[in-house]
Amino acid sequence: MMDTSLVLQFVGEILGTFILILFGGGVVAGVVLDKTKANNAGWVVITIAWGLAVAMGAYVSGYLSLAHLNPALTLGLAFAGEFPWTSVPAYVGGQFIGAFIGATVVWLHYYPHWKATKDQGAKLSVFATGPAIRHYTSNLFGEVVGTFVLVFGIMSIGANEISAGLNPLIVGALIVVIGMALGGTTGYAINPARDLGPRIMHAVLPISGKGSSDWGYSWIPVVGPILGATIAATAYNLIIHHQLSIWLFISIAVLIIVEVITISSTKKEQNVQKKHKVQKYNYTKEKS
Repeated sequence: MMDTSLVLQFVGEILGTFILILFGGGVVAGVVLDKTKANNAGWVVITIAWGLAVAMGAYVSGYLSLAHLNPALTLGLAFAGEFPWTSVPAYVGGQFIGAFIGATVVWLHYYPHWKATKDQGAKLSVFATGPAIRHYTSNLFGEVVGTFVLVFGIMSIGANEISAGLNPLIVGALIVVIGMALGGTTGYAINPARDLGPRIMHAVLPISGKGSSDWGYSWIPVVGPILGATIAATAYNLIIHHQLSIWLFISIAVLIIVEVITISSTKKEQNVQKKHKVQKYNYTKEKS
């Protein structure tokens, strides 16, 4: 654990997550909002900048806190017995406060571009992730896999002897490869504070022509990362330290249950849509 007080660790998580969202949300804004000089710079720019955003956030907070910057990582380590539960509220609270502040500063920084941009989906993507194809079963699985790789990778990096000060850059590189390899389906939130915090600010801030905050999808980037992080941390301890945790089985069971529920609800929704199409076809045929 850190030798700083819990108050300073709380401040560290605020500062680090603020930097994370400022740079991460900022690069998305630069790429998707109209009339910016970075407009249409593309996915590669976004993934590289997000990796560097994580690294810079970790450098800023690393001398004050453990630089989690991610509630899923904090909770996953706590479930695995690698982080004290008494420190979880301070860390998670700091992460969300940092995310609120970061999202607000991004909004202010790009202030005239919100009005210049007509695409409501593009505006939301600055603050929160969304699926390329809305398929909750697949979307949830993608967030679980992405966060599993993140947390298992972070724990593995920490177990290696690396020159002092290089760990944040290596974790940043891990974020880049996750984004490039796995992020194209959901936008790779892999962090509840990164998604839910700015999504709340999207709903609260007076953003010009902003549209919906897509609350129907918002549970995916929260539940998926928490399950993925818990499975990763407990599986790492089982494989490396031969420590078996009941939370490994609980998190896997919850994942299976939620996936079954989403499969069932998706089928019901598809059946309703088919019924509406048939009714519309019959109505049109009768009129003609």
